[in-house]
Amino acid sequence: MNLFKTISRIRFKSFWQLVMLCVPNIMLLWPTYVATKTSMRLSTEHFGRKHRENGPANAFRHALWNYLIALKCTKWSKNEGRVLRWTKNITDWHEFAFPNRQLAKKMDLHNNEVGRNLFLEYSESSIDHIVEKLQKMTEDSVYIEKEEALKSLKNQLVHIIR
Repeated sequence: MNLFKTISRIRFKSFWQLVMLCVPNIMLLWPTYVATKTSMRLSTEHFGRKHRENGPANAFRHALWNYLIALKCTKWSKNEGRVLRWTKNITDWHEFAFPNRQLAKKMDLHNNEVGRNLFLEYSESSIDHIVEKLQKMTEDSVYIEKEEALKSLKNQLVHIIR
């Protein structure tokens, strides 16, 4: 992941939204970056490049990403509410800043939320335990074709390609 290459793809309006989001949360930038790198590394270790598609491996990566951001940020801020708001805001920003089909965006937002919910339930667990749990959840990931299906799949990972 090349940070500067990624930033260069951002539209001007989205860039300023990012600045406004980050300034009050400056202490959470480094742990967010570390969590992002870790989630990419672990996803590649377990799934190769498949996590870059919209299949079950991608669901794994998004949930792990959100879990790790919240986990790493709690080392810098003990305010769990603030950390979870930051995690949601920064990952939501990412989904809206980079072009994606509507269903893929909704799928990513859903899997991000699953990761944050896992953090609420398993914040004291080891990363290995969470990876194992997410691998099992990935095996049970649900294929969806329409956004409406998300309503009934609250804490399940979802994907849009088989």
